[in-house]
Amino acid sequence: MSRAAARSHPATLADLLARPEGDRCEHVAGELVPKEASSALHGVAQGALFAQLAPFRRRPGGPPERPGGWWFAVEALVELATDEVRRPDVAGWRRERLATLPAEAPVRVVPDWICEVLSPSNASTDTIEKMSLYHRARVGHHCLLDPRDRTLAVHRWHADGSLRVLGARAGERVHAEPFEAIALSMDALFGDEE
Repeated sequence: MSRAAARSHPATLADLLARPEGDRCEHVAGELVPKEASSALHGVAQGALFAQLAPFRRRPGGPPERPGGWWFAVEALVELATDEVRRPDVAGWRRERLATLPAEAPVRVVPDWICEVLSPSNASTDTIEKMSLYHRARVGHHCLLDPRDRTLAVHRWHADGSLRVLGARAGERVHAEPFEAIALSMDALFGDEE
């Protein structure tokens, strides 16, 4: 029996927000679904990506190597639809669309960019279910970072579906949309020293 069937009513956002702090659930089509534990490889890739995007985490303006203009959050609750509140591995909002980060959860402004770090236990969820959800929510860019294959795939929103605009692997330095102003080190994303 599913978790939703065991309840007298479908789960709501209020049910999700009433969970204890630190409980990493998501609200998925009327169910509260726990987000699976991450491996060390997943954590390294997630943290390294966040670190490499540091030049964008400030107000816009300044020299080209400090492009600014973005907010980033790791596993923040984001409302993508009425019954879809997810915790993307890393999400980003342009400051021109989200002037300040809200103090309360969930963030109700759809991110401009989301990156999911693939894990063996949930790769199909990230590559099929979430990719479709992010397209319906009109997320501008969606990335898939795979620490096992040491690859990055960048997709841009298009009315007909997600358009893959970049594929990269370990050993490369890439100017990935929408962060073309800097070169991302693929080796650094996977914990390798440059």
